[in-house]
Amino acid sequence: MGWVARVVSVTTQDGWNHFDLVIVGTGSGNSIVSPALDHWTVAIVEEAVFGGTCLNRGCIPTKMFVHAADAAETIRHSGHLGIDGTVDAVHWADIRDRVFDRIDPIAAGGEEYRTHRCANVTVFKGRGVFSGMKELVVTAADATTTTVTGSRFVLAAGARPMLPAIDGLDGVTFHTSDSVMRLDELPKRMVIVGGGFIAVELAHVFAAYGVVVTIVHRSALLLRHFEHEVAQVVTAAFRKRTHLHLNRRPVAVSEDSDGVISLILDDGSVVESEVLLITTGRTPNSDLLNVGATGVTTHPDGRVVVDDTQATVVPGIWALGDLSSPHMLKHVANHEAKVVAHNLIHPDTPKRTDHRFVPAAVFTRPQVATVGMTEAQAKAAGVDVVCKIQAYGDVAYGWAMEDRESFVKLIADRSTKQLVGAHIVGPQSSTLIQQLITAMRFAIPADALAEDQYWIHPALPEVVENALLGLDFTAPHKAH
Repeated sequence: MGWVARVVSVTTQDGWNHFDLVIVGTGSGNSIVSPALDHWTVAIVEEAVFGGTCLNRGCIPTKMFVHAADAAETIRHSGHLGIDGTVDAVHWADIRDRVFDRIDPIAAGGEEYRTHRCANVTVFKGRGVFSGMKELVVTAADATTTTVTGSRFVLAAGARPMLPAIDGLDGVTFHTSDSVMRLDELPKRMVIVGGGFIAVELAHVFAAYGVVVTIVHRSALLLRHFEHEVAQVVTAAFRKRTHLHLNRRPVAVSEDSDGVISLILDDGSVVESEVLLITTGRTPNSDLLNVGATGVTTHPDGRVVVDDTQATVVPGIWALGDLSSPHMLKHVANHEAKVVAHNLIHPDTPKRTDHRFVPAAVFTRPQVATVGMTEAQAKAAGVDVVCKIQAYGDVAYGWAMEDRESFVKLIADRSTKQLVGAHIVGPQSSTLIQQLITAMRFAIPADALAEDQYWIHPALPEVVENALLGLDFTAPHKAH
């Protein structure tokens, strides 16, 4: 909606800008501003582009690149279905521009809306650094500073790529997920350091586009924190598509005058490429904010400490998203933002976050989705586990696809028949897992979920149905 007048902040005797609420970060934090806060003065502080990581350099653009990569791989690998096809050309600039010509206007529009069409909101562009409790100094691009104070603060400043200790890294050209999607042109070769979900998503993208990709990973399996069988399948798939250097660490790197990068590994081998991509995790931006000046505490890994209402140890300061959560996922940040939005207005009847059943998906090839505990975690927690692995190829749709690698693995509690973990690797896994998330959240027993509803035949969800039916709760416990 448009506004005729603009409500400005309250100016103190010291000339500082004081607000009822100050929000640092415009990812999920931006969603907190609603008509319920129209009677408050609100400041929004953003150093980078409006919309946060997900919109600008994370979830959304990567999935747009993945969609094109999936199309290319489908063309290449449909021979077993009687369809031969080749990818004659990949027009990188067209793919890239399709993505960012759609995304960049959304980010710009969000900033324009908050800056010019929200009467009670003042936007401060620049880096915010705390100088005291509820006192933030914002430094703009032109080095001018403004001190902002607030009765309440919401810290939603996210995280940034973590850089490993590699000798010479500061002297070479390298990319992270923040920058690699805006390359001027496709390289012939790319080396990716890391083996987590960012690594395998981007490795899928660039390999599908014809880049010779090498992955250097310190562990024996990609996605090593996922269910073991899932990690095995993903690793085997990438062994066919990329050059893998597993159980290896990069120790040094250099770049010659032609722009060729040489990465030296701990076994003495050297990997050369035109692009070096670092995907070794992300670190919260709490240090950049200097949150310690407020009295806010952090975990050893830098995450801001919050309780289940998202409140910090300092009254009137909340935190959410990648800055504080152990789950660096957009849907988690959105959930936490809803909790904070309620608790700001209703402090006497707070809502609480529910992180019991947090799902995640990895949009690589093969696609992966997961929720709950792995089998090893369940056993370590003392659960009397019942497990079932169901192959896609054993149900009609999977058989029609001639799928020979994908599967669903379910882990349940023998005594309660409740699912405690679900892990899927294969096409549509991020969609198939939703019904299992629902079952876990609402405590639907596995046998009831399988038997008390219709399952469309011959749709792919039958693989989930058969996995549920395959959980044998009557079989005697076997010691492991």
